[in-house]
Amino acid sequence: MDQPSAVLFACTANSIRSPMAESILKMLHGQRIYVDSVGVRGREIDGFAVAVMEEVGIDISAHVCKTFDQLEDSYFDLVISLSPEAQHRAVDMTRVMACEVEFWNTFDPSVVEGTREARLEAFRQVRDELMARIKERFPLRSMGDI
Repeated sequence: MDQPSAVLFACTANSIRSPMAESILKMLHGQRIYVDSVGVRGREIDGFAVAVMEEVGIDISAHVCKTFDQLEDSYFDLVISLSPEAQHRAVDMTRVMACEVEFWNTFDPSVVEGTREARLEAFRQVRDELMARIKERFPLRSMGDI
């Protein structure tokens, strides 16, 4: 399967799911794929997201949250929406673009209440689900395939 050259991850606030997905794909593929992320609304990066990504060696603490309206580049081969709200926005955005849209309905861990550890575990589950899905969708090629 050919890899897209530019991927946009989208979620509701660009503070948890889409920054996680963006950073995972960048870690796995480096600069072979241009990756960005947005939200329907913008919010500060979530501290729990920062903490669970640090556990796997990825620093997202400097992530600047942005919205669809703040996108500087609108050329993407693939938009992956991670929430229903983002899916609607992605479909609207791509109506006049030659761009694929995929919907990966991903749980919002910010709705989990309870102890710090219970909340962190919800964020870890989302991180691990995104990691597995991204590895499956964007498989690493061996050096002989490049």
